[in-house]
Amino acid sequence: MLRAVVLDIEGTTSATAFVQETLFPYARARLAAWVAAHRAEPRVAAQLDAVRAALGAPEADEAAVVAQLIRWSDEDAKVTPLKALQGWIWDEGFAAGALTSHLFPDVAPALRQWAAAGHTLWVFSSGSVAAQQAWFGHSPAGDLRPLLAGYFDTANAGPKRERDSYARIAATIGQPPARIVFLSDVTAELDAARAAGWQTVGVRRPGEPCYAAGVGDHLAVTSFAALDLSGAVPRVRAPA
Repeated sequence: MLRAVVLDIEGTTSATAFVQETLFPYARARLAAWVAAHRAEPRVAAQLDAVRAALGAPEADEAAVVAQLIRWSDEDAKVTPLKALQGWIWDEGFAAGALTSHLFPDVAPALRQWAAAGHTLWVFSSGSVAAQQAWFGHSPAGDLRPLLAGYFDTANAGPKRERDSYARIAATIGQPPARIVFLSDVTAELDAARAAGWQTVGVRRPGEPCYAAGVGDHLAVTSFAALDLSGAVPRVRAPA
């Protein structure tokens, strides 16, 4: 039996457009002021120093650091300092009620069903752990965090397109790779998970950026409701 389900977010549980058109602009507009207000916090100072290291400019002032963060935001760069800061800004926005996340309608019922069936549920996203927790804690279906066993990002697991990242996650989950299934809309991520011995499911949501590219030779579904995880390998549910 499959024991663990690991979920991507953008394009898989949630619309990419919501992240790009709502969350990114929200954090971008607040980035400079938020950094100025929190610069003395060790967690923030560490990320600002990481930006300076990436620039090769250890003496760069705060304006230069923020300017680089803005450039990364505009490029949708998957870099840890930006993702960490975005996550903290979004966390405050969710907590204040200014933000509510997006989920496709089939997601919350499937998560509840899989958890009730004994699967442990995890998230692996390029967004920071803080952002993931805020996302699932303030969803249109309510607080889904009690359903989730843990969260992985590029800081604690590694890049999403590298096999070793999935090996690290499997070690943390504590299940044999063959009993873990990864759901994503990105073929390169699915390939990396399969190379680590995982089961894989490509999620093809019409209208999402990766839809036209397909998911290679991975099992494909357009909805979580179509997915049967009751056996040793994932299957498409037979029509009712």
